Amino acid sequence: MKPKSKKTLLNHYSQWKYWLLISTLVILFLSALPSWYGEDAAVQLSSKSSHTLSSEHVYQVLNQAGISSKRIEQKQQNVLVVLQDPQQQMLAKNTLINEFEKQAQVTLSLSPAAPTWLLNMGFEPIKLGLDLRGGVQFLLDVDLDLVFRQQSIMVGDSLKQFVRKQHITGVSIHSGDSAEVTVDLTLPEVRGQIRQFIAEQYPLWQVTGQKDRLNVALSENEKVKLTNLTVQQNLQIMRSRIEELGITEALVQRQGDNRIRIELPGVQDPATAKNVIGATASLAFYPVLENGSINALVLKDQANNPIYVARTPVLAGDHIVDARAATGDFGMAKVNISLDSAGGKLMSDFSRYNIGKPMATSYSEYSRNSLGKSQQTTKVISVATIQSQLGNNFEITGVGSHQEAQQLALLLRAGSMTAPVTIIEERTIGPSLGAENIVNGFAALALGMSLTLLFMACWYRRLGWVANIALIANMVMLFGLLALIPGAVLTLPGIAGLVLTVGMAVDTNVLIFERIKDKLAEGRSFASAIDVGFDSAFSTIFDANFTTMITAVVLFSIGNGPIQGFALTLGLGLLTSMFTGIFASRAIINLVYGRDTRHAIKV
Repeated sequence: MKPKSKKTLLNHYSQWKYWLLISTLVILFLSALPSWYGEDAAVQLSSKSSHTLSSEHVYQVLNQAGISSKRIEQKQQNVLVVLQDPQQQMLAKNTLINEFEKQAQVTLSLSPAAPTWLLNMGFEPIKLGLDLRGGVQFLLDVDLDLVFRQQSIMVGDSLKQFVRKQHITGVSIHSGDSAEVTVDLTLPEVRGQIRQFIAEQYPLWQVTGQKDRLNVALSENEKVKLTNLTVQQNLQIMRSRIEELGITEALVQRQGDNRIRIELPGVQDPATAKNVIGATASLAFYPVLENGSINALVLKDQANNPIYVARTPVLAGDHIVDARAATGDFGMAKVNISLDSAGGKLMSDFSRYNIGKPMATSYSEYSRNSLGKSQQTTKVISVATIQSQLGNNFEITGVGSHQEAQQLALLLRAGSMTAPVTIIEERTIGPSLGAENIVNGFAALALGMSLTLLFMACWYRRLGWVANIALIANMVMLFGLLALIPGAVLTLPGIAGLVLTVGMAVDTNVLIFERIKDKLAEGRSFASAIDVGFDSAFSTIFDANFTTMITAVVLFSIGNGPIQGFALTLGLGLLTSMFTGIFASRAIINLVYGRDTRHAIKV
């Protein structure tokens, strides 16, 4: 029986592959399009209380000042004013501050200038980094010494209470500064009791020492865990505070063991952000004891009078879920507090059994002394008699002026720091310098791309125009991905990654085209050389791009800021260059140069 011969098409794609290619290009083109329109100067008003701002009132204020706006958007309790003229941004901000200073926080902002229909589809411009957009960068130091000192004080106080309850004499307990407690003994026989107490109550603490002295210290492994936990909690609080300020596209990340780096692109007036980011305010509620009570904690009120309170608070600021400034009786400022379920239960249980007794509200903040050490300042802002059982919602008074009440409410909403922070470095990049970086960066990209397109057209002729179309599609896809991926930010080193991507994208086509030339030299037909050239070059292209992708992933993982920006565009550029260099260019060649046949043997 003779074998049957069947003709098959060379360089042929199924229709679904073309639809996939077209759909991908259209979606990413639409995603990249808003970046072409840029952004408009804007001013944002963020309400300081539960009252909603009126966009009509904002329009009237600006209109009376002769400031024209492109549009005014109402977003829940916030109002965004998009201006016609960028030169009027500072004038608009000052005008709105004069009118709404007590009602809202006024900040400079930017708004996408793309058509509404495009924004309604969910597409937004590429987020620009600090070096391109301008803004401010802070480097903060987290004071871990105070955290360790608080841990040692806690263990030391617990040991003192144990010694008193057990009527143990001849024991002197001293709390150190680095999670260490020293216990001096005149009666060595009590060492066993103290060791047993530490083992049962504080198993993570290690006990060492001689007969007349015990050293109780937190293990090094637990110190590392406590450090990581403290910095991570501060990171979350920083992000919450920045959200409260209405600042978008901020970068907050850990740097080193105890440093936090914050980048605020687009922020041109960093004073407000600096005040809130560096603040460490927190509240606590204490039972008030009689004057001269033994073992009481002595705090000072605003008149510097001593207030005796219990050493352990009823609850602290970590149970506060919402805080809003308001006006109380006789026009005095107050703050309405809302607690979470656990905090509400603690307050309810305490107030139920202490009706008619006083409760003190303390306000704490941290600062650096002349020696660079953190010091805590705590003052009692109010002492109120509990009139009835309290729950999840109540109010505090004695918080100062209305502005101070609004600032305190903002800090309480965002959370209090688990450790004090200090701004040790501040850098500001003006918007004009950022715009200059954009112009210079994209000029380099345009020059490199133009020379590459010219070379490919002249050197490869028939196939050169295919590579050029694939290269243009590659850049469109790359810009579309940068705008589409959440958290992706374009930086100045990222533009360098774009320039590098141009070379890598063309390199894919160069490898393929050189294989095609080799097959033509062997005497194959043009269509056959194309088919074999693409197949044989694929493994080389994949290996080269895979090894480069490993480098990009490592750079993104261990780097920060500019390094991550470069790694991001490099990695995405590898993906898009393989897609366009292999899949898109092959699809174009199939349509133009396909349709040759060969005989395949089938038994």
